[in-house]
Amino acid sequence: MSERISNRNTESKTACESCSRRRFVSESVMAAVASLLFVACGDGVIGAGGGSGITGPLNITVTLSDYSALGTVGGIAKLTGTSTPIAIVRSADATYLAFSMVCPHQGTTININGSGFLCPNHGAQFNAGGTWAGGQPTNNLVRISTTLDATAGTLTLGSVT
Repeated sequence: MSERISNRNTESKTACESCSRRRFVSESVMAAVASLLFVACGDGVIGAGGGSGITGPLNITVTLSDYSALGTVGGIAKLTGTSTPIAIVRSADATYLAFSMVCPHQGTTININGSGFLCPNHGAQFNAGGTWAGGQPTNNLVRISTTLDATAGTLTLGSVT
């Protein structure tokens, strides 16, 4: 019996002789880092997956005069009374953009910040066109189609584009 034990110990020792402590630690650390990078940044966008919070077409009609910020080009207003937070941006005299205010990084509700948007949770920044502009790397804001009725002074929000 003692012969068996000593044979096993000898086999284990010879299998590990070619592996130095430095090499083992170095390769283990590199494998761990590679695994973390693959999981966290597999698509190049860290933690993407917040979604938009919008399912199906919205079909919401907004009276523009109810939101004073939309009276001037560059104005941004957060809609009230919607289950998903939505922002409208007046991008030109007769052009409006609408976005889900759900951060595409992890689903936090973003804030209007000057002439754009900011995620208070991770610092992602978006310009008034909904494009990621800095901070936590993520996708652009989810855009919602808009149809302006200038005569009635209304904007109808449709589907996610």
